[in-house]
Amino acid sequence: MAMQSNEPVVFERDCDAALIPAGDTGVIPKGAEGMITQALGGSYTVYIQGNLFRIDGKDADAIGKEPEPAPELPADASEKDVEQLVWDQMRRCFDPEIPINIVELGLVYRCDISHTENHNWKVDVDMTLTAPGCGMGDIIAYDVREKIKLIPTVEEVNVEVVFDPPWSVEMMSEAAKLQTGMM
Repeated sequence: MAMQSNEPVVFERDCDAALIPAGDTGVIPKGAEGMITQALGGSYTVYIQGNLFRIDGKDADAIGKEPEPAPELPADASEKDVEQLVWDQMRRCFDPEIPINIVELGLVYRCDISHTENHNWKVDVDMTLTAPGCGMGDIIAYDVREKIKLIPTVEEVNVEVVFDPPWSVEMMSEAAKLQTGMM
C-alpha cells in the first residue's frame, strides 16, 4: 500500500514509535491524535504535535490499519527464489522522509544469501544512507532486518550500515531520479 496524504488518526492503543529524524524511540499513548503523512512498505509516518514519528507495520492496528501479510515462499524454493524475495522485501523499506524505496535510492551495496547449519537461509546486507549523519540509519537497518526475517526459512539476518563508498545521486535508479526530478 502506498499512500501520501494527511489522514487523521487516533491511536487505539499505546504504540512503539521512532522520532524522525533522530531515531529516538518511545511510546505514543492510546488516544493520541495525529495525521498519517506517509504509508509506504507497510510502515507509517505520523505527524503529532509538530513532530514526525515512524510506526512499524506490525503496529498498524494501533492506528486502525491492517498489518500487511507476511511474504510467502514455496517449500521447494531455490536460492534464486529466496534472493528475489529478499530484494522484494528490501523494496518495501523506505526512509521515512523520502517516498522512494532504499533499493531504488541505491542504498543497498551488498546482499549475500547462504545456508545456515540448519539448512535455512542467512542473509547479509551492507547498506548506506543518503547522508552519514542521518539519524534514521538504525531505524532503516532495523526495518530491513525485520522485513527480511518475515521470509519463511530465513533464520539469520545481518544488516550493516557502511559509508564506503559514500552515497551519491548517481547510485539512484533512473526511476528514482525521475521521481525526485533529478533526471
